This record gives sequence, C-alpha cells and structure tokens, in this order.
Amino acid sequence: MAEAQPAVSLNGVSVAYGLAGGGRYEAVQPVDVSVADGEFVAILGPTGCGKSTLLNIAAGLMPPSSGESVIFGQKLAGLNTVAGYLFQQDALMPWKTSRDNVAIGLEVRGMARREALALADGFLKKVGLASFGDRYPHQLSGGQRKRVALAQVLVREPKILLMDEPFGPLDAQTRLIMSELLLDLWQADRKAVMFVTHDLDEAIALSDRVLVMSAGPSSKIIGDFTIPLKRPRDIAEVRSEPEFHRLHSQIWNCLRDEVRKTYGLSDKGLADKNGSAA
Repeated sequence: MAEAQPAVSLNGVSVAYGLAGGGRYEAVQPVDVSVADGEFVAILGPTGCGKSTLLNIAAGLMPPSSGESVIFGQKLAGLNTVAGYLFQQDALMPWKTSRDNVAIGLEVRGMARREALALADGFLKKVGLASFGDRYPHQLSGGQRKRVALAQVLVREPKILLMDEPFGPLDAQTRLIMSELLLDLWQADRKAVMFVTHDLDEAIALSDRVLVMSAGPSSKIIGDFTIPLKRPRDIAEVRSEPEFHRLHSQIWNCLRDEVRKTYGLSDKGLADKNGSAA
C-alpha cells in the first residue's frame, strides 16, 4: 500500500524582500513544515515572525522566495483550491444575509441558487445558527458572525483548513465556545488544519502538534511538540489535566525568549521593570 501523502508540505520555503536603496530583508529563512491528512497543527510565535506568511504560502496567496508548497503530493501553482481560509477578520458581505453569505461561495462555482441556499441552511444549523439565516451581519454578535464565517468556509467542503487567529477578536468566553464548536466539527471529518494563534492554551487544547517559530527577522521553526492529550477533548476540562500543564511549561520555555526578543526585553530588563524576572 502506498504511503499517504501529507496534506501540506512546505519544503524549504523562505520569504525575503528587496529593500529600497538595495539590500534584502529575510523574513523567514528556509523552513520545512508537514501536515498530515486529518492532522490539527497549531503554529505559535511572536508577533511578526511569519506565522501568517506560512499560511499564505500554503493557500497559494503568495509564492515563497525559495522552496515549494506541495498539496497532497502536487506542487502548488496558483491558488490552493482544496483549502478553506478563515481569517482573523471575517469577510462577510454586509448587504447579504447569513444564508446568502454562506451560499455565495457555492453560487460562484455554478451551483443552482436553490441548492446552494439549502446547503447554507444545513451548515448554519451545524454552527448553531439555524434560526439566524435571515439576519444581516450588523444584527449578529461577534461570535455569531464568526460562526457564519466558519460555515462560509466549511460549506465548500475543503480538504484543508487554514485558520489565521480566527478567534483573536473574541472575548474569552466566546473563544471557548468557538473552540469547542471547532473541535466538534473537526472531529466529524478530520480535515487537515493549520491554525495560527498567539494563545498557548488554545494551541495545546486544540491541536495534535504545536510548532513554535522564532522571532524575526530570519524566523525559523525552533520547536515541534506532539500533544498526546486524548480525543475527543473537552476544552475546559483538558486545561486542568497535569499533562496539559506539563506541555504548557515545556512549550513556553521554548517560546518565552522569542517573545521577549520581539519586545526588546531580556531577563535582566524584566527584572528591572517588574522587580523580578518573568
């Protein structure tokens, strides 16, 4: 039996930019990232380290300066048509209802409107918004808009989910609810997921693996941690498990100095500022 191809392989991808007046800025040095079909991988790192850049390369929204993006064994040339991308800010059209916002992606592909609306209603039900199909975005809470955006991505049945801090703008309670919803939906069909976040707790609670990136410039992968917590998971309960706290400490030890570099802090600097080292 042939070995299954990874859903996403970023092979030696780097990102560099030419500078005005000459010179070159290396944002991300050559890195390798592999995500298996059905695997949930979270990417952590300081602000500006290139986490979203890796998603954009996997999505085909930008080419790498070197290396290649390979999707299910095929070199990516152009947009990744088997991936769905959920951004930090939703892309809902304010003049369309929730139902129409979810259906629009199907209609532009040529699906009959009646069929597209029926599928949209089904996915709104999956995200707990069965009775909100006629609401416009301004009539929805932040969490409800995020659920519509999630349905908007999932209705197209992508094989890969690319998620760029999708719950970042939400309050803590809504983030928890959205994380539970995401896990429930993911558990049903196990798509490959690349999930960018700044939240270490969120990364551990959701994922199978956590990748840690160094501070920029010339960011790189400096940690690859397997998360052995049992599935299915209860997001609230799993955070009280001893193994969760062990993993948190282990990953934070890898991440901490990189976050400090981003803000120009050192152990001594933190001690001077706070009275003791953080």
